[in-house]
Amino acid sequence: MTGANTFSVSGYGPERARWTQVFARDGMARRLDWPILLAALALSAIGSALVFSATRNRTEINQGDPYFFLIRHWMNTGIGLALMIGTVWLGHRALRNAVPVLYGLSVLGILLVLTPLGSTVNGAHSWIVFGGGFSLQPSEFVKITIILGMAMLLAARVDAGDKKYPDHRTVLQSLGLAAVPIMIVLLMPDLGSVMVMVIIILGVLLASGASNRWVFGLLSAGAIGAVAVWQLHILDDYQINRFAAFANPDLDPAGVGYNTNQARIAIGSGGLTGAGLFHGSQTTGQFVPEQQTDFVFTVAGEELGFVGAGLIIVLLGVILWRACRIARETTELYGTIVAAGIVAWFAFQSFENIGMTLGIMPVTGLPLPFVSYGGSSMFAVWVAVGLLQSIRVQRPMSA
Repeated sequence: MTGANTFSVSGYGPERARWTQVFARDGMARRLDWPILLAALALSAIGSALVFSATRNRTEINQGDPYFFLIRHWMNTGIGLALMIGTVWLGHRALRNAVPVLYGLSVLGILLVLTPLGSTVNGAHSWIVFGGGFSLQPSEFVKITIILGMAMLLAARVDAGDKKYPDHRTVLQSLGLAAVPIMIVLLMPDLGSVMVMVIIILGVLLASGASNRWVFGLLSAGAIGAVAVWQLHILDDYQINRFAAFANPDLDPAGVGYNTNQARIAIGSGGLTGAGLFHGSQTTGQFVPEQQTDFVFTVAGEELGFVGAGLIIVLLGVILWRACRIARETTELYGTIVAAGIVAWFAFQSFENIGMTLGIMPVTGLPLPFVSYGGSSMFAVWVAVGLLQSIRVQRPMSA
């Protein structure tokens, strides 16, 4: 029989009552990780200014309204905040019990992309377009379900006290759970999302305490898989061209290398303090494609300079630092794995997005967390913040 102070997987019943008492006594606001919340809000606010600068003169995409993307960016941030609050209220432990449903819905979502309902946007067939300017990228939410699903499996017997570390069978089951959506996303193909998911898996396994042989095995399998993908011509021509341009930046500067070259010109022209918001010549002249999404960092580099671009990196670093601290301080393996998976996700995606604008990483179409325009990405990262806050809120009082 479950006692009042006993861990409950579902998050309801005595466990929920216990935390209701904690919140009433200490206040949830005092237990939230405010540096994460404030850093994420600051990034979203900076993103609003950058998105507005990049789109206010783009009449071909803003439907004649200079505030079209700005208003929607605010709406996306507001919905994201609501999702974060809902996630904290439900709790990461309650969501642990709902993993089978969430996993099924996320797999169904990416399967629908492969049907006539799916649409191609900027070369990636990974969207469901509803009309009226609204679309959904289901692969963004798969990142969350992979983290939750693997954490549920890897931590089940450890948190119950049956095992000290996940055994090989459990690790294999968790990898199988992650492999299904990854294979579907690869069929789109959405290589950028697949790269993030693979990094998430590595981060989750390292945090779980699983044998390092699994990590080395996955790295080897990843290298073999990359060669196989290339040899089997699974990638589309535009993806192959992006890697070719990354390997040789001078290759076709007016074609496949255009985006990267223009991005570096924009960032390099910003200097220390930038040309000033709304005064960047590259941005105003619309020389850099997709500046409100994939290349939003170029707006910061050109108009806010090294100082403004550096501030974005610092704020992302604050989120990663606090998330690592949450992962370290929680006493349950499930919470540690979830937090570590989010750290791996945010760290790699931020590095990849910023790196591709600087020419040190290939162009993959990954958004910059909290900053880039896009509803699906914004919703997903705020849910992740909600998970981090829930882990911190429900930690033991002595932690």
